[in-house]
Amino acid sequence: MDTKAVRDRLLKRREELRQRATDASAEARHEADPLSADFAEQVTQRENDDVLGAISDSARTELQAVEGALRRLAAGRYGICAVCGEEIEPERLAAVPYTDRCRGCAENATARGVR
Repeated sequence: MDTKAVRDRLLKRREELRQRATDASAEARHEADPLSADFAEQVTQRENDDVLGAISDSARTELQAVEGALRRLAAGRYGICAVCGEEIEPERLAAVPYTDRCRGCAENATARGVR
């Protein structure tokens, strides 16, 4: 495994997520576009705020996972399942480079309703 390429990919994703979360939070605070005086327009703006909040929350959740992957990479534990200790499938890491579970353990967690 090319750990430098993995690290570079994770660092790039981390910056993208930080920017997404920052942008969504700024828009939700109406920094560039204050709330309208029109009540109907305010309703639409508030609905958009809910979507922006969800985007920001999602970005922050993924950001935590990316930061965890960077820590595992630095500690030499990247690519090892946190549950069973087996190697995570390379194709899974290619698709979700911040995962900390092999396919089997991830499927078991999903079946039990655990993240």
